[in-house]
Amino acid sequence: MRFRNNAQLDTSQVSDRRGAGSLGGLGGRGMALGAGGGVVGLIVVLAITLLQSGIIGGQSSGALGPNTDLAADCRTGADANARDDCQTVAAVNSIQAYWSDVFASRGDNYTPAPTALFDGQVQTACGAASSAVGPFYCPADQTVYIDLGFYDALQQEFGAQGGPFAETYVIAHEYGHHVQHLLGFDNRVGNDREGPESGSVRLELQADCFAGVWAGNAEATGYIEPLSADDIAAGLDAAASIGDDRIQESAGGRVSPESFTHGTSAQRQEWFTRGYRGADISQCDTWSGSL
Repeated sequence: MRFRNNAQLDTSQVSDRRGAGSLGGLGGRGMALGAGGGVVGLIVVLAITLLQSGIIGGQSSGALGPNTDLAADCRTGADANARDDCQTVAAVNSIQAYWSDVFASRGDNYTPAPTALFDGQVQTACGAASSAVGPFYCPADQTVYIDLGFYDALQQEFGAQGGPFAETYVIAHEYGHHVQHLLGFDNRVGNDREGPESGSVRLELQADCFAGVWAGNAEATGYIEPLSADDIAAGLDAAASIGDDRIQESAGGRVSPESFTHGTSAQRQEWFTRGYRGADISQCDTWSGSL
């Protein structure tokens, strides 16, 4: 995946909190949503999301201010092609440009969600989080949180081939959760958080589908060069690497559908593909019928 060299980046959509923050206590003010599988007992220590593993709380992160380093270093698509943090800025710009247009076409207003880059630890309105949780969306402060080190773990721990589009798929999935929050889909989960037909799985697969819908329209946002078959294959590979069944198998345990929270590798690929090929939000009804 390549960004258009002359694309102008908006760094106000991304805050850089790397090297700052400390963990605080846990409470009960929100539920964070992520891209991968949570910890299951003592078997899995993969820890890439806060998704559905519990309700956590803490201090609010507060407003995200401008970041002077990103503003100086991430000006164009050429910068995004050279730096991981600038790549994140460009991806966020493209994803939010697309969803803003979608909401406008529906007669609605899209509320932009900032992305916060962090390492080590971070305070959010959903609670205190460490880098171990990986990328996640906090609906309580409508913010996406990303530790860029997760992309190394995606390859080294989960066996994904990686690459710019695989990384951008993760971001698009998190913004899928933001879209779900704005449209009220996250309210459908309730306490139905585990199992192959659970609300949690349906929510996650819909976020994968929304990521695919964006991918099907990515070029039109003006930030990204036409996606190649290799780009899409890398995204599908990343989706498969964090399926519930793949994670449980790689941990040496048995596959336990009753504990699924995200869907199988095949399901995650299927719903991303539906969104990508259909390139429309109407393709993403994971709530009707069997999965």
